[in-house]
Amino acid sequence: MSSPAHTHVSAPDAATTPVAGLTARRVIPLRHPGRWLATVVVLVVLAQVVHGLVTNRFYQWDRFAYWFFEPVVLDGLLITLYVTAISAVLALIGGTVLALARHSRSPVPRAVSWTYIWLFRSVPLVVVLLFLYNFSALYQSLSLGVPFGPSFITFGVTALATETVIAVIGLTLHESAYAAEIVRAGILSVDQGQHEAAASLGIPRYRQFRRIVLPQALRSIVPNYVNLVIGLVKSTSLVFYVSLLDLFGTVQSLGSTYPGDIIPLLLVATVWYVILTSVISVVQYYVERRFAQGATRNPPPTPFQRLRGLAVRR
Repeated sequence: MSSPAHTHVSAPDAATTPVAGLTARRVIPLRHPGRWLATVVVLVVLAQVVHGLVTNRFYQWDRFAYWFFEPVVLDGLLITLYVTAISAVLALIGGTVLALARHSRSPVPRAVSWTYIWLFRSVPLVVVLLFLYNFSALYQSLSLGVPFGPSFITFGVTALATETVIAVIGLTLHESAYAAEIVRAGILSVDQGQHEAAASLGIPRYRQFRRIVLPQALRSIVPNYVNLVIGLVKSTSLVFYVSLLDLFGTVQSLGSTYPGDIIPLLLVATVWYVILTSVISVVQYYVERRFAQGATRNPPPTPFQRLRGLAVRR
């Protein structure tokens, strides 16, 4: 009896399989001529701008270098930093009080807070500063005592309201309205379930805000408020109208004394403002990265980490 014949079926050649055929083909990247054209145009425009800055003698870069570190300019820069720092702290405090008043259960604080925010967001900052500068014409003196009764302490407005005080008060009053909306938005960003859970545990309202609501709200408040501080740095240029010689006021005064140096003096102010806002922007980046740790699994790398990663790859 003969054994059955064994048929041998050979496996298909790997080169003839569909997958292998696809991988054997060379992948041609998609071309982007529009992207290359836009890159070339942008580089040409930037080169023209840089060439104009370097070769145009009317910029007077030698005078720019002379004025950049002059003591009178640095004094104005210090005044800008001082007014910005004090106003930023006071505006944050005032904005927090106004935001909490908006969330009050009493209708009177809510109405007062809403009116304050509506009023100072509607009036330009320069009008607020000029009004405070002429405040002594309305009230020659202020006093502390019993309401509608006798006064215990009286002091003159003119002696108290110096240029620096007027600038700080005006910026604080104006920026507090915007800070209040930032703080209120941060409080509203906290999930309502957090409030309900804290209330169900019998935690007092002030402890709810301090221990539960505020730490979560800061994730939204701090980056936005740092952005407001950047705007505050530039807003200090308006204190020149109340005779306070900050950075811009100093440059404006020097430009009147040395009219031939007006362009380099304006460039000096521009570069210093760019430096200040750049430093604050760096702080803002790290603050946002710090507060994003609870919301994102992997925070974005810092510029130093990116440079180190590129160096390791090479």
